[in-house]
Amino acid sequence: MAENQSVSININDNTGGEFERIPVPNSKLKGWKSFLGMYAGEHAAGTEFMIGPLFLAAGASLKDLIFGLFIGNILAILTWRYLVAPIAVSSKLTLYYQLEKIAGKHLVKVYNVVNGVLFCFLAGAMITVSASAVGVPFDVSFTIPENIFGLSSAAFSMIVIIVGIVMTVVAAAGYDAVSKFANISAPWMIVVFAACGISALSQMEVDSWESLLSDWDNGVSVIQSANGKVDFGFWKIVIFSWLCNAAMHFGMSDLTIMRFAKDSSAGWGPSVGMFLGHYMAWICASFMLAAQIKLTGDISANPGALAWSAVGWTGIICVIVAGWTTANPTIYRAGLAFQSLFPTKTKAYSGVILAGLVATVAGIFPTLSGKLLDFVGLYGTILGPMGGVIFVNHYLAKKMSFTQDYADKKGAVFNVAVLLAWLLPVALGLYFIFAKDLFPAYAVIPCWIASSLLYVIIMKLQKT
Repeated sequence: MAENQSVSININDNTGGEFERIPVPNSKLKGWKSFLGMYAGEHAAGTEFMIGPLFLAAGASLKDLIFGLFIGNILAILTWRYLVAPIAVSSKLTLYYQLEKIAGKHLVKVYNVVNGVLFCFLAGAMITVSASAVGVPFDVSFTIPENIFGLSSAAFSMIVIIVGIVMTVVAAAGYDAVSKFANISAPWMIVVFAACGISALSQMEVDSWESLLSDWDNGVSVIQSANGKVDFGFWKIVIFSWLCNAAMHFGMSDLTIMRFAKDSSAGWGPSVGMFLGHYMAWICASFMLAAQIKLTGDISANPGALAWSAVGWTGIICVIVAGWTTANPTIYRAGLAFQSLFPTKTKAYSGVILAGLVATVAGIFPTLSGKLLDFVGLYGTILGPMGGVIFVNHYLAKKMSFTQDYADKKGAVFNVAVLLAWLLPVALGLYFIFAKDLFPAYAVIPCWIASSLLYVIIMKLQKT
């Protein structure tokens, strides 16, 4: 099979279909080009329609946004390439089975539930995004209640449920279906994102850099006069764009995806998603909100309505598909996390169906999609530190004379060292986030480093 084709998996394979508990065999490995569409589809996707406008709403200057995103995305690509890819290629195991070998099957179930639920919340936000576009032709409004558990209209909730069911069915078909859908959709979506940005500039009648800055600053002023002043400066943008996917790279979640790679060059795969999605698409999406404010004074960041205003039906279809291509691999990841809760002989898609149901319920509450700038940092803070344990286990265990894959080698079902190394830094990070109002993304790397060091110290003290 050519390298630029999607990763193929025989879902009737006697290993359970997705090689959850064995290394991916060499016959199933693919070259780095196989990962381009997957990452482009995931990161030039539904979140971009929400996150882009949120930068404007948060008061970021356009100059800070352009240069901050550039640096942050480079850092993210390097993290995937040099942190995740080498371990994935070496072990060829899912994140969840890798952790089971280190932490023990009972502890990893706790982590898997937390992991799966957080991924479901993210997928739920993307279901909301797709549903916002489905509702536009039917004049079904998408509003964000002040209460985090508040609902939009009954009609919108029903659209969310229908969209969530369809996405779950696709994700349950396995990685092959998810990857193929992303590969097909990604190039077209990227063109539409660019068209949305160009259309927004035309609507604002931008004829110079100065006029664009003026319209941008006016949009910030209008939003902050209504919602209060917020500061989102250069370094905050850098850290956010670097660590918004911290659970995937620092947290090693993408071991599950990159285990299918022939070599570490697959780690460059996210570069397409970062610069076409987390750079071009975010900026273009923010232009749509600036145009809407200039034309109508409306400050609501409704993805479906923004895309409809920019490019009509093409925008509607793009928002639907964009939310889909983000939610699908996220539901797939969450499903693999939940799969550990089922008996070994249970069908591989059982966890994915459970994840899809949880994600659909989360999508009914629209406030979640409006809190993405905070949420992605929060789930990176919670999930990222476990990646530090995996890093230490892979690179340092033998060098520092303690047991690699401790639970597997010792027959342990609960490695207390992993629990302490994970929970103590996370608890401290969450304290600063919720009690001291720390921007969640700022806590990711300190917690990751603390977990790595704690695991080394505890394992050395145990002399295991």
